[in-house]
Amino acid sequence: MNLETNRRTFLQTGAALASLSLLDLHRLFAAEDVPQSVAELWADFDPRKDPIEVEVIREWKEDGGVFRHVRYLVGHFKGKPARMAAIYGFPEGAKEKLPAVMHIHGGGQRASLSEVKLLVVRGYAALSVNWGGHGTGKSPFNSPEGAQPGDPNTDWGAVDPSQLNVPGYASMLPGPTQFFEDREHPKNNNWYLLTLGCRRGLTFLEQQPEVDTQRLGVHGFSMGGNLTMYVAGSDDRVKAAVPAVGGSGWRWQPHPFLGGTAQQDYVKGNVEVFARTLSFESYAPRIQCPVLHRSGTNDFHGWMDDVYRTNALIKNQPTRYSWSPHLNHRLIPEVAVAMPLWMDHYLKGGSALPETPQSELRLKSNDDAPILRVTPDAKTLPVARVEIYYSVDPDPRARFWRSAEVTREGDSFIARLPLHTLDMPLFAFANVYHTLPKPVSLAALPGNPKSVTEVCISSLLHSHSAAEVKQANPKLTAKPSTLIDDFAHGLRDWYQINAGNPTHQQTWTRKVTDPLYRGPDGSKLKLTLKIPQTNKLTVVLQQNEWRNYRGPKATFICEREIQGSDDSQSIMLEHNDFASMSETLKSWSQIDQLGLCAHFTERGTPATAPLLWNGPAPEFIRLEWE
Repeated sequence: MNLETNRRTFLQTGAALASLSLLDLHRLFAAEDVPQSVAELWADFDPRKDPIEVEVIREWKEDGGVFRHVRYLVGHFKGKPARMAAIYGFPEGAKEKLPAVMHIHGGGQRASLSEVKLLVVRGYAALSVNWGGHGTGKSPFNSPEGAQPGDPNTDWGAVDPSQLNVPGYASMLPGPTQFFEDREHPKNNNWYLLTLGCRRGLTFLEQQPEVDTQRLGVHGFSMGGNLTMYVAGSDDRVKAAVPAVGGSGWRWQPHPFLGGTAQQDYVKGNVEVFARTLSFESYAPRIQCPVLHRSGTNDFHGWMDDVYRTNALIKNQPTRYSWSPHLNHRLIPEVAVAMPLWMDHYLKGGSALPETPQSELRLKSNDDAPILRVTPDAKTLPVARVEIYYSVDPDPRARFWRSAEVTREGDSFIARLPLHTLDMPLFAFANVYHTLPKPVSLAALPGNPKSVTEVCISSLLHSHSAAEVKQANPKLTAKPSTLIDDFAHGLRDWYQINAGNPTHQQTWTRKVTDPLYRGPDGSKLKLTLKIPQTNKLTVVLQQNEWRNYRGPKATFICEREIQGSDDSQSIMLEHNDFASMSETLKSWSQIDQLGLCAHFTERGTPATAPLLWNGPAPEFIRLEWE
């Protein structure tokens, strides 16, 4: 560049700067030191630097453990202290240093004594942090489990990353409850402060006399699953991590199934900076510990496809997946039990979990139908059963997972994946259920069984675009059917809520969203069942569940009183028998879920007291279109 060019550039730059306001100038130069990576974001934070200032609010003993309600110092922000309430526990009379696990609760939840007890009984020190609380007392998720009125609680002081400040989870902009209020910065985001608070929780554990500082683990559910990924990706003290139903990256990206118009881009501020400093795909490559991911196949918060994309970036560390079929934001016992077993292996030297099963998807096999072949790790634990699922729905939240028929060939299990069209993508995975050497109790957690005899280890997810399916040109061997289910396989394609409680039991399927089972125009819905005593059954249809790109979401309900009988009987329902708060159902075409419920109250409407169910729960015999 010659002297004249330099002169012109200087004059142009000077003129541009002169046209800026003082505020714009401040933002321009302040932006120069905005972190551009996870490493830069956390470079100036030392979780051990400040005193932890532990307050013991209450201590008690029960079930062989010592438990404490505590608070510790998170840090000082805008000149005011922020303190985190938590529940801490450890086995009474421990003679040796203990491994320790930090539990991070989900949104709308609180520090969990149950989670601490589950770990204490297994020989751990455990801490459950109460990140969602706030000293204002206004939060409905305020106090740790078992806290007494007037107990000191989490107090974020001058900042607020709790759910009283929901916009803060998607924003880097300045504001009255953010850390940097004068400029756009990743530290303005709630996730930064929450991760910082949880990393200080690891420091709390390090300073407990019964804790082995080299054996620290972390696990969390939902928003706690997010924070598990953040903590593991920013703190090398973590030696084992188990995120659940959360922690999948790329939520800021538009996704193909959304049609390229509706985006998950809810970030307020520079999206590229957010992606590099606060999105999970930027944390995964930094994780230096084994990671087990637990979730539901239809989770709205931890999208299945993106969980695999994110965890594939974890290098040189063992990873496993454990998926609960058909569930959203819930775990079956065989999936739930994987967390303590993972911690046992990596923090206590316990038995290893089986390897991820080897799997291969062939779009065109010898008989011209796609085939998934799965070879489990039968050396580590015996194989009890293998389930293979596939789907043609690109939306991971709403897709129905078809159950394939599995046969065994030597050490492998195979299943044909019948297709009805070449114009849709294909997704497939397998769940391998291994028999445990002895039952494991989850009784400390409400709603879980005292005896779990199997653990679920899932395969990798296989996916092919519609273009790839069309290019392979497999033979089409499936046809749409008016039969939805004859229940020959029980509730294989369904899931239940409040199972075993007839008054509150709900039985759901997404089968009706699948093109093979969708209701034809002009058809009626026919349900055949046995119901020994007279009861009112509620049939629920949910339209466009998570599919706002397709049309408005609505819930349609039809209540029918059914006379008790020892014989099977049928009820016939037309689409206009189903009504929402504002209209009747016009078509079956956009139905995503069908529920057969003893009692149902739509979220957001006043709850009504359920009628007590008379006699045993109904036996479902056949569901079809006619």
